[in-house]
Amino acid sequence: MKTRILSFIFPLVLAIGIISFSPATTAAAYPEKPVTFFCGFPAGGAMDMTARAITEAAKKYFPKPMAVVNRPGAAGTIGAAEIIQAKPDGYTIGITAVAVLTIQPHRTKLPYGTPEDYTPILKLNNLPICFAVTKDAPWKTMKEVIEYARANPGKLRVGHPGLGTILHLDLELLKGMAKVDMTAVPFAGGAESVPALLGGHVEALSVHHGEIVAQVKAGKARVLAVFEEKRNPLFPDVPTFREIGYDITMGVYYMVIGPKGLSPEIVAKLHDAFKKGMGEPVFIEAMKARGFDVSYEGSEDLKRRLKKEYEQNAKLVDMLKLKSK
Repeated sequence: MKTRILSFIFPLVLAIGIISFSPATTAAAYPEKPVTFFCGFPAGGAMDMTARAITEAAKKYFPKPMAVVNRPGAAGTIGAAEIIQAKPDGYTIGITAVAVLTIQPHRTKLPYGTPEDYTPILKLNNLPICFAVTKDAPWKTMKEVIEYARANPGKLRVGHPGLGTILHLDLELLKGMAKVDMTAVPFAGGAESVPALLGGHVEALSVHHGEIVAQVKAGKARVLAVFEEKRNPLFPDVPTFREIGYDITMGVYYMVIGPKGLSPEIVAKLHDAFKKGMGEPVFIEAMKARGFDVSYEGSEDLKRRLKKEYEQNAKLVDMLKLKSK
């Protein structure tokens, strides 16, 4: 009888032991191999620079290499989809932008929608937005721009980096709140829109600080207002739109995400490595060089923010008729 009991118990204990230490059922051994870090925009751009800066900064806090892989196209949604559809084992994560997650799913059918479809890990930075004109433009204040636009419907051309971007939506919100008709002109990004402003092809821009600051310092452009909650240190004398009566503070930010179903242990390890990396000079200096603000937000707070903005942007996309046909 004793032999029969032992013959039953021994295989059971062995099986439990195997299950307990199986890599598939525990995150204790993570990471055991390099991590692929996808970026949905081309090499050399703002997001790619942020991706390479944060993975470099996090190296001393993460025991395995992280390889940045660019997957550009479809306004960043190709790269985001690749992250979101990956196996939730922590070896495929990446960087994306708020518009990719909270605007694009309302414009076209994608393999993701709400923050329940992926795992927010942490927020990295803010990319401030401003309204800029050339130095020789006749308007010295945003009030004068609005008065001109009101008196000359459709004549003022304002460039932005693409339909459905946050910079485009901020401009459309301004038009609605100020009750003016400005012609919004889409470009492929700041690299195209800034030369267009300087060349006289548009009269103004909705643009990231980092893409216009060199022209401001060179005396070729002026910033009249910023789409932020408070004034920006780069342009301390420039008012926010809120200060001049238009409460528009919707901004651009980048974050690290992973697929749905990542274990809390894996999320914690990734989050902690990146959060510590955000304090490293290599990351801070890279952000400063492009005029970005280092801006941390943890997993749960970021998820709440994304849910709120996802719902808000659904109304904007519908109102502005931005859905792809």
